[in-house]
Amino acid sequence: MDCKEEEKCHECKVGAPLWMVTFADMITLLLTFFVLLVSMATMDRVKFSAAAASMKNAFGTGIASSSHSEYKIQTIPSTPSTQFAPIQTDSIDKITKRIETEIKALNIQNFVELIQKDDDTIILRLDEAVLFKRDQSKISPEAYPLLRQLADIIRPIPMRLRIEGHTDDTLPPKGVRDNLDLSIDRSVSVLSFLTRSRLLPLDRMSAVGYGPDRPVVPNTSEQGRAKNRRVDFILRAHTTLGLGNTGTKAGEIPL
Repeated sequence: MDCKEEEKCHECKVGAPLWMVTFADMITLLLTFFVLLVSMATMDRVKFSAAAASMKNAFGTGIASSSHSEYKIQTIPSTPSTQFAPIQTDSIDKITKRIETEIKALNIQNFVELIQKDDDTIILRLDEAVLFKRDQSKISPEAYPLLRQLADIIRPIPMRLRIEGHTDDTLPPKGVRDNLDLSIDRSVSVLSFLTRSRLLPLDRMSAVGYGPDRPVVPNTSEQGRAKNRRVDFILRAHTTLGLGNTGTKAGEIPL
């Protein structure tokens, strides 16, 4: 065998081995996968689940439709035009302090009680005597400036409003409907005033009356009954307005 034939036998093949091409493709796909995970770290759970299902299909390890069964998007028949972004817990604290400052600046702290109930609820509480005459559902004209001031405070706050009417357990006089009807009429009167005066949009508010069923103190004294005759402005960061908690006991702050 001459030298030329020997060199030809030991000549190396051009290019990388075939296994290295497959390995490089796998590493590239894994890198792309983790880059996508990082880029979607701030997405909501529904979008993330859909994207993960799509990637599972691409790798042939799952079925896209199976990932959609865990998260369901709730549908609303009529979407309000006034929409707000979610509020964090620390923002609720700041909003409460801001409302407190504005109430003191307007010098109405003797008429409005400010309560932060939990991480997503703020209550502005007004006694019956501030808005109505006894056993009446028509707003007293003297209360108009106060309601306008409250509307000015509430308007820039990205929260929805539920107006709640409450009474004590005293039987109403003849000619006056029962306490439940009275509480409903009062909450609707306040909502109607805010709407007709163009102070707050209707799609941001709701009204409800609970009669004597949600006292904040026992109805065992005239002072306690007077405290239970009230109108609550419930500011909620979530959109579950109109659904109150049931089973509120005496002495608890109802919602």
